[in-house]
Amino acid sequence: MRISQGQYGARQGVPRIRRLLERQGIKASFFYPAVSALLHPEEVRGVAEAGHEIGIHSWIHEANTTLPPGMERELTLRAAETLEKVSGTRPVGIRTASWDFSVDTMSIIREMGLLYDSSLMADDEPYELMADGEPTGIVELPPEWIRDDAVYFNMVRFSGLRPYTPPSAVEEIFKAEFDGAYAEGGTFLLTMHPHVIGHRSRITLLERVIEHIKGHEGVWFATHAELAQWCKDQSAL
Repeated sequence: MRISQGQYGARQGVPRIRRLLERQGIKASFFYPAVSALLHPEEVRGVAEAGHEIGIHSWIHEANTTLPPGMERELTLRAAETLEKVSGTRPVGIRTASWDFSVDTMSIIREMGLLYDSSLMADDEPYELMADGEPTGIVELPPEWIRDDAVYFNMVRFSGLRPYTPPSAVEEIFKAEFDGAYAEGGTFLLTMHPHVIGHRSRITLLERVIEHIKGHEGVWFATHAELAQWCKDQSAL
C-alpha cells in the first residue's frame, strides 16, 4: 500500500503539477531521489525539458544521520551523477531527504561545489552557510515544516498519523505565509510532494495560492537555482 502511494505521484501527481505550472507559466524546482529518477527517466527528462530545475534529494530517500561512515558521500555523489545522466543537466543544489543534515553533509556539499542547500531552517530568508565559523559561499534557501504539504496531509495506517487539516485551511496557512513574506519584501518557499499535493482536492488549493500570489505587484517566481544565484550576485556587489 505504501509503495502504491508513492506510485501515485508519478501516475497522477506529477502530470497534474506539470499542467498547473504550464497553465500558470511558472518554472519550479523538482528534487528527485535518484532511484525515483531511474524508475521514471522519461518524467525527469520531460520536467527538465520544460525548463524546470532538477535538484538532488538523496539516493533512495535515506536518512543521512543513520548511515554508516562514508556512505552518505558515496550515495550523494552517485545521486548527482545519476540525475545528470537522466536529465542532461548537472544539479547545482541539494535538499536532503526529510531535511536530515548530518555532520558530514556540509563537507560533501562543498566537495561537490554546489551553489545552494535547502535543508536548514535558521531564517525566513536566504543566508550563507558557515562551517567552523567561516563563510562557505553556499547559499541556504530555508524551508519550513509549516510550508510543507506532507505535514497536513500525510496518512500512516498503523499509527496515530492522520490528516487533520482540510485543504481550505492549508490554503489559508500558505496564503498567510505568503502575505507575511510579501509585507516584509521577502521569500516565500513552498515544499510540495507529488503524491501528496497531486490529489484532486489539493492541487486546486495550490493553484488558488498561485493566483493569490499573482495578484500582488513585483512578485518573482524563481527556481531555487535562480534565487540562489541572485543571492550570490547581490553579495558580490
